Amino acid sequence: MPTGVALRDVREQLFDAAGRVLLQAGPSALTSRAITDEAGVAKGVLHRHFADFDTFLAEFVLDRIHRMDPKAAALREATGSGRVVDNLAEALIGLFGSVAVATVALVTFRDGLRARLRDTWPAGVPVLTDAADIIAGYLDAERNGGRIKPDADVDTIAFMLIGAGHLLFADRTGPPPEPSVVRIKVAAIVGPHLS
Repeated sequence: MPTGVALRDVREQLFDAAGRVLLQAGPSALTSRAITDEAGVAKGVLHRHFADFDTFLAEFVLDRIHRMDPKAAALREATGSGRVVDNLAEALIGLFGSVAVATVALVTFRDGLRARLRDTWPAGVPVLTDAADIIAGYLDAERNGGRIKPDADVDTIAFMLIGAGHLLFADRTGPPPEPSVVRIKVAAIVGPHLS
């Protein structure tokens, strides 16, 4: 690797490389060497920009959480249009088909990472709790618009959807579930609460 070459957006380059390694090989393969090799940079680059590997991983996970904001905006914009079940199924497919959900396994796999994340994320599993908040916000907006029953517990429904989605997509080595299967599960959970 040549030295003295300025790297642009090195943090982003390392985060993107970590995402690719995580999706391709899982959390056990996520090492500083694997990430720097994937990014095409010297191993020392990661350690120059982060205090240690767990600090890098914590910032990577938080970065992936912040990338969920466009998904939240898209789901909010769907309020009042399309079918509620379809909107939620598409949101779950987008969430669980992304690097964001692969970070759940990573957080579960690394004790040091969980400890670091507790500083900024005191409860729940990052990504899943944020996704549940996004879905609950959408359901609340649909409830206010009259498409969800007024007495629906949107927080509980959101957690049920996240749990069902996580179970459907849990096997990262196999093919993802068909969209129709996701819609069936969403309809079973949300259907009784539709107006």
